[in-house]
Amino acid sequence: MRSAQQILAESEVIAVVGASRDPMKPAHAVPAQLQQHGWRIIPVNPVADELFGERVYRTLADIPHPVDLVNVFRPAEDAVEVVRAAVAIRAPAVWLQLGIVSDEARRIALAAGIDYVEDRCLAVERAAAGLTRLS
Repeated sequence: MRSAQQILAESEVIAVVGASRDPMKPAHAVPAQLQQHGWRIIPVNPVADELFGERVYRTLADIPHPVDLVNVFRPAEDAVEVVRAAVAIRAPAVWLQLGIVSDEARRIALAAGIDYVEDRCLAVERAAAGLTRLS
């Protein structure tokens, strides 16, 4: 099992489930910051068409290429279905943002052999480790 910082350091493409159009929300600000530091952000949102200069997909299954990490900005009760979808697309890791905890989602991820982080912020972890994908 990789650490949170290892997962982020080894990821290039991050699918963000629940990415927001509202720049005041963490679900917009966090992926925007990661994009500024060189990660490719693939937004997943049922109503938006473009975010962060990228096409928005309705579901994880709609993304036509592999992702390294699924970042979740959805309520804990939605996390189980998101983790099941992440397992179905063979994502190597799932990360539930700060304040999101789900024992069932954790159990599904670990049973599938994928890395799992919950209740931690990608932006905080990136800053704490001084990580960037920019050369």
